[in-house]
Amino acid sequence: MHPILAQETGTVRKKWKGRQPVALLYPNTYPLAVSNLGFQLVYTLLNQFDHIVCERFVYPQAGEHFRSLESSRPLSDFPVVFGSVSFEHDFPRLVAMLVAGGIHPLAKDRGSRITAGDPLVVFGGVGVFMNPEPLASFADLMAIGEAEVLLPSLIEALLQIQSREQCVLSIGSTLPGWYAPGGYDFVFAQDGRVEEITVQSGLPTQVRKQVLESTSVAAHSELISPDAELGMFMTELGRGCSRGCRFCAAGFIYRPPRLWEAKAVLSGLESRGQHIDRVGLLGMEMSDGKTLDQIARYLQSSGCSLSFSSLRADRISEQLLGLLADSGLKSVAIAPDGSSQRLRQVINKGLAEQDLVDAAVALVGAGIYTLKLYVMIGLPTETEEDLDELIALLHTIRERILPIGRKKGRVCEIILSVNSFVPKPWTPFQYLSFGGQDAQTATATENCTAAVNLLKARIRYLKAGVKKIANLHIKVDRPDKVLSQAVFSRADRRIAPVLLDIGTGKRSFKQAMKFHGLRAWEYAVRPRSADELFCWQVVDHGINDGYLFQELQRAVAAKATRPCDTSICRRCGVCNEDTTS
Repeated sequence: MHPILAQETGTVRKKWKGRQPVALLYPNTYPLAVSNLGFQLVYTLLNQFDHIVCERFVYPQAGEHFRSLESSRPLSDFPVVFGSVSFEHDFPRLVAMLVAGGIHPLAKDRGSRITAGDPLVVFGGVGVFMNPEPLASFADLMAIGEAEVLLPSLIEALLQIQSREQCVLSIGSTLPGWYAPGGYDFVFAQDGRVEEITVQSGLPTQVRKQVLESTSVAAHSELISPDAELGMFMTELGRGCSRGCRFCAAGFIYRPPRLWEAKAVLSGLESRGQHIDRVGLLGMEMSDGKTLDQIARYLQSSGCSLSFSSLRADRISEQLLGLLADSGLKSVAIAPDGSSQRLRQVINKGLAEQDLVDAAVALVGAGIYTLKLYVMIGLPTETEEDLDELIALLHTIRERILPIGRKKGRVCEIILSVNSFVPKPWTPFQYLSFGGQDAQTATATENCTAAVNLLKARIRYLKAGVKKIANLHIKVDRPDKVLSQAVFSRADRRIAPVLLDIGTGKRSFKQAMKFHGLRAWEYAVRPRSADELFCWQVVDHGINDGYLFQELQRAVAAKATRPCDTSICRRCGVCNEDTTS
């Protein structure tokens, strides 16, 4: 057993004798892996099967051996290997873990029999069902949807099958939500467009996403470790989001949005150990005020402090403020996302400037000393005038919170986090160019330099504009580094050798793209047309053809779209095929 598990609670310890060993990979280091609720959920679900023993592999830190955490076995001892991936920058690491474990990374190179050393490789996670194609060449099967629904049927099917071809075709053709990428072929045009997708007989043209419709107990932390990046007991408030922010993939691929009932959330919270008094809530931006207040009352009565990644500026109640004050939380993040009121209408954020100012005042009044604001640059139609409005907003917030901080004897610090917008599949902005260029400019240049330079210019403009605001610090990303994320986000399976080269340290991103004859511009910057066929359309999220492009047109016109109401809303098609209303 890995020494790091000595203080971890919730570790599953099973004997191998008489059980099927299954490996579960997380393509980042242990502190991040043990903080990922989805990874914990899959680990727990797999070990609930009596005939299975699941052990974890994480990306090794410097000097560490690549072995399972639970028994220190090599990956080559496992006939079934699962991989869970959430973020594009982890794609090369996931491929590297297969290579490090002595496994043929490409599915086509594996033998006909499923054995230890030549395993069945199954990938899942939000990074997969958003766009499976960048990793498709490495997987025998890919999970399109959520683990609670998908895993039981797969595990039952695997008991009956040992031939790889039989397994892949049988599962891909009979089990909903399982994608067998080897049965799909793509024809590409010279400029990278998908011209045709051919499907092997018996397999579905599109694989329909499977989701958990309801639950009596919200997903919660099963593993607690002092080495965790987040270091708290986590419980989710639901999945998806009704807001429909046009840049956000989660708001579309997790449709329909599902808010768990307060009873289910409280049941999840009650699963924590009595010694745990720090709780993190996932999805606070989507939850309704009534549910949040009920949870806040429970946490206050239980003596628990609260933590979260981000708080919606128009969802701050007196009950929640009281909990924040009791929690001793000193840092809170809110996300304007768009730098101006106009841009917030473009992205359908639904926040007014006054909401942001009022939230800042209320939070500082509750004892918050560090206020973080997340914004994006490179959004469609963005201009320097939009950035000027952000600078003015920061001045206003600073002026309003300064006297509050002085009364409390400590001046509040503002941290502005500036992030380059990346177009994501299955969003209205999937048609747009990384870098914020209009379609005509992006097409004329046919390179990424202009896009990256435009983002860098935006950053310089913001830095110059905020440098005179006292106690404000600005944190920015590097657009040239974000470019690879923008490429991987909308990539197809031609990117496989690039991921392999990067993951194994053979070449850098830029070198690998050039060596394999691929242009970053094709993936990241080239504008997409309304009728274009996308590689990720092998997945069926239930969204009507044309809906996302219609939403793009509403964005350009700065028109709002109402939040989802699943009881009556039929606009996008996920809840009902009737689109006439």
